[in-house]
Formats: sequence, C-alpha cells, structure tokens
Amino acid sequence: MNDGTATPPGYRLGEDPAELDLDRVHHWLSTDAYWALGRPRDVVARAVAGSSGVAGIYREAPAEGPDGTAAQQVAFARIVSDGATFAWLCDVYVDPAHRGHGLGRWLARWSVEWIAARDIKRAVLATWDAHGVYETAGYRPVAVPSRWMEIDLRPGRPTAEPEPRTVERAP
Repeated sequence: MNDGTATPPGYRLGEDPAELDLDRVHHWLSTDAYWALGRPRDVVARAVAGSSGVAGIYREAPAEGPDGTAAQQVAFARIVSDGATFAWLCDVYVDPAHRGHGLGRWLARWSVEWIAARDIKRAVLATWDAHGVYETAGYRPVAVPSRWMEIDLRPGRPTAEPEPRTVERAP
C-alpha cells in the first residue's frame, strides 16, 4: 500500500486531454461514481473540454509496441477554474482494481500543485467518503459552511448524504 507521499511505481500521471480514454472515464463516472450516475457521454466530453486542467493516471504495462510499453488509464480528475482566484477539483475517480496504491492522494497532490502554480488562493471539492485522501494534500472542511449556497438541479438529488462506502482518514 502506498501512503500517498511517493509516486506509485509503474504508474505515471499525464495532463494531456488528448491522451484521456473518454469512453473509460464516461463508464466510470456514469456507472460507479455516486455524483455522476447516468451522466451522458456527451456531457463528460463537454466537461473535459471545458475544464481548466485534467489528469489521467496510467498503468504502464509491457506490450509489443515500438517503445515496449502500453498504458492503460486507471484514474482521472479534472479542475474547473477561472485561472486567477478560484478552482474546483471534481470527478476524481480511481479504478477499483487500482485503489490502495495512493493514486487518489496523487491526484489530490496534483490538484494542489496545479492550483499553486497559478497562485490561486481558494479551491474546493466535495466528497462523501474520501476526506482523508484530500486532507493529506492540505484540503480542509469549509471554515464557514453557512456562507456557501448552491443550485442543484440534478434529478434524484439526495436530500441527505448516503452512508459512506469507506472512510479513509489520514494517519
């Protein structure tokens, strides 16, 4: 198990949107991500295209290609930002077969580095079950939640948070 502070061996992070396997990302989000169940593929494609930053984590595996490797995407995250004052980390997903290797923590660290490189002072995210993953990168609960408001027009919006699948807390 990787504690999230080191780059997991055999994996690499890429920020090129053209490298993303959008069919795979769509499948993950629309069938397994509680916040995006049923999200249409065209919406995933538009969300990626409209994002300020994207990251894919790829598992390098031996193959018969010219460079001797083939990469399979195993994780995804994106950032929506104005590039100056605010950023939102969203759609963070790690393939279940690759969980437990620190990939979620790596994506959280990537987001902090992306934000810091642009001197952005505020970033947010929402999670029901991975607070510990994001805490390791420096995210904290909103200091004054009563200041925040939202419009949420998603069908079937839950009126209460579901029971977390797993809660991972930082040591």
